[in-house]
Amino acid sequence: MNISDPLKSYNDALDLAKAILSRDELTAEDALSIYKELDLHALGRSADLLRRSTCGDLVTFVVDRNINYTNICQARCRFCAFYRDHNSEDAYVLTREELLRKVAEAVELGATQILLQGGINPDLPFEFYEEMLATLTSEFPMVHLHAFSPPEIVQIASANGSSIRETLSRLQDAGLDSIPGGGAEILDDRVRRVISPRKIDWKTWREVMITAHSLNIPTTATMVFGHAETLEERIRHIFRVRDIQEETGGFTAFIPWTFQEKNTALEGRFKPAGGVEYLRTIAISRLILNNHIPNIQASWVTQGHKVAQIALTFGANDLGGTMLEENVVRAAGVAFQRMTLDQIRHLTEKLGRPSAKRDTLYNILEEY
Repeated sequence: MNISDPLKSYNDALDLAKAILSRDELTAEDALSIYKELDLHALGRSADLLRRSTCGDLVTFVVDRNINYTNICQARCRFCAFYRDHNSEDAYVLTREELLRKVAEAVELGATQILLQGGINPDLPFEFYEEMLATLTSEFPMVHLHAFSPPEIVQIASANGSSIRETLSRLQDAGLDSIPGGGAEILDDRVRRVISPRKIDWKTWREVMITAHSLNIPTTATMVFGHAETLEERIRHIFRVRDIQEETGGFTAFIPWTFQEKNTALEGRFKPAGGVEYLRTIAISRLILNNHIPNIQASWVTQGHKVAQIALTFGANDLGGTMLEENVVRAAGVAFQRMTLDQIRHLTEKLGRPSAKRDTLYNILEEY
C-alpha cells in the first residue's frame, strides 16, 4: 500500500478498512502518515470497522489478580516507581503462605487467571520459581498461571546457567501456562538506553517470545508509550510485534498503555501522552495488527473507565482483567483500581454492545 496523501486517499474510513481486510497491509511509512494526518474521527472509524469485522461487537474481559511476588529489582528502570533495592525497608519476597492466601482470595472472587510478575531479583534461585509454579498448580489446578515477563525469564536462566529454551521448558513442566508481554516498553534500543538501560535489549525480548511460542507457550505483547520514544519508534515497535507474529502466531493480544510518570526517575522529563494520543495509538495498532493479532486491549487502569470505553470504539475489543490487585501502576500514582462486573456491564451496555467473561486464551466462559 502506498499512501501519498491519506487525507485524500482514505478520508472515507470504510475504504481504509476494506483495503486492510483485503490483506493490503500497511507499511511503517503508511502508518506514520495516517497517524499524523488522518482526522481523529476517521482514524477511529476505520479502526472500529476493522474491529467489528474481525472480532464482532463482543467486549471481553478476564477475572484475574496481579500478584507481584517480589519488588526487589536490580534493573532499576527509570520509568518504574515500584522497584526497591534489596536493602530497602519495604523490600519483600512473598512467602508461600502469603502467595497461597492471595490466590485463594482471588479464586473465591471468581478469578480464572493469576498474573505473576516480580522484579529482576538476583537472590532468588531457579528452584524458587519452579516451586512457586508447582505449588500453585497443585493447590489451584483450575487457575491459569500467566507468569514471568521476558526480563524475568532471562534472569531465571542466568541464575541457573541454562539456555532460554531449557528455562522455559522447565518452567512449563512446573506449571507455567503463558507469558505476559512485560518488559517490552518500546522495542528499540535507543529508547531502552534512556528508560531501562539495565534491562534486556529488544532482540533478547524477541528471542524469549519466539522461543516460548516454539514450545507452544502463548504470550501477550505490550507497549508502554509516551516517554522517550519518537512516533517513528512507537510505530516501529508495533511492526516488530507484527513481524514476530507473522513468524510464530503465538501472541494472543496486544496491550498498549501510557507511561505513568509520578514517583519515577523520569517524572517531569517528558510530556505525558493524553487521551487523544492514546486513542490514536489504539486505532493505529488495530490498523497495523488487525490481520495478525485480533485482540487489542483497552487500558482502563491507566486511562480510566471513560477513555477505555471510547477506546472500544477506536479498535479495542477487550478490557483486560478486572484486576483484583495491581501494584506496579498504582505505585506511579494512578487511582483507577479494579473493575467490577457491574461496571463492565454498565460500560458496554452504554455502547449497545454485549460483554463476556473469557479465559486467558480468549475462550468465552460466560456472556452477559
